[in-house]
Amino acid sequence: MVTRRDIIRQFGTVVAAAAAPALFLRARAQAAGPVRIFTPFPPGSGPDAALRVVSEQLEKRWAHPVVIENRPGGNGFIAVAAFKQGATDGRDLIQLDNTHTTTHPHTYTHLPYDVQRDFVPLAMLLRTSFFVVVGANSPFKTLDSIVAAAREQPGRITYGSWFNGSPGHIGALRLQTMTGVQMVHVPFRDFGQLYAAVATQQVDWALGSIGSAGPLERAGKLRFIALAAATRDPLYPNVPATAESDGLRGYEVSGWTGLFGPHGLPPATRDRLAADIADSLAAPETVDRYKTFGYEAPRLSPDEFAQLIRQETDTWGDIVREAHLRLD
Repeated sequence: MVTRRDIIRQFGTVVAAAAAPALFLRARAQAAGPVRIFTPFPPGSGPDAALRVVSEQLEKRWAHPVVIENRPGGNGFIAVAAFKQGATDGRDLIQLDNTHTTTHPHTYTHLPYDVQRDFVPLAMLLRTSFFVVVGANSPFKTLDSIVAAAREQPGRITYGSWFNGSPGHIGALRLQTMTGVQMVHVPFRDFGQLYAAVATQQVDWALGSIGSAGPLERAGKLRFIALAAATRDPLYPNVPATAESDGLRGYEVSGWTGLFGPHGLPPATRDRLAADIADSLAAPETVDRYKTFGYEAPRLSPDEFAQLIRQETDTWGDIVREAHLRLD
């Protein structure tokens, strides 16, 4: 005998079964919304170009748009503020570099974010060594000659960077500490202004990557006179590495950018995003494009990436303290 309770139970089962596909499709539609990636780098810069290459691969994997939100200026604070107001479920990500995450905690007394609390490391997006860049008509042919001029006339030689506390700034401070010379730092708003100033010799030199300084170098307006690394770059085999100079051996400067999620991101979402980013970096199209930028993309797990950030934070702390560098 079928009771009223049985009828109600069967009816409820039918309703639930009918509703399940609709609920599934709704959840899938919500998950398939666009992803925003905030970046403090301006359009056309090396980090921006690399991010767009990777985002093209992510769009293929996710089958929905990846929108790049360029928020340059403010030493990265503008992009960070926008990111912190965004979604916390993985639909909003941010690109940051080693300065934002490893040196700013030492150079700012009141940093408007906490690296450990506000960001979840996902993957290193790129890593590159920096060239010493001068104008095409600069009298300087080697980094040794720049150091010699700075030693002869303390405070006369100028160098530029893309903002106070940037890798270009901190890297030059490291050179001064190693060689015992004094030079004058001239900060600029972005890469474009910086390398235009180097090209016209408004400043004597700067550090730069193939991705950011390369376009003007290829246009004949800049020259690369040294690579702050242990070995030469295969794309520029005629440019000596600093390890080849007795007085500059050990002077190495590199920069990286990575992708980060918001604090509280579920571990499963973190791992899925990290895996998709890693696969996008390994795609043949990405590898080929990265070669033209002179970038590499070490495959680090989120935990390995977080450990690297902690280690570099400790290392740069010593250099910043020795230089007495404060930015606020």
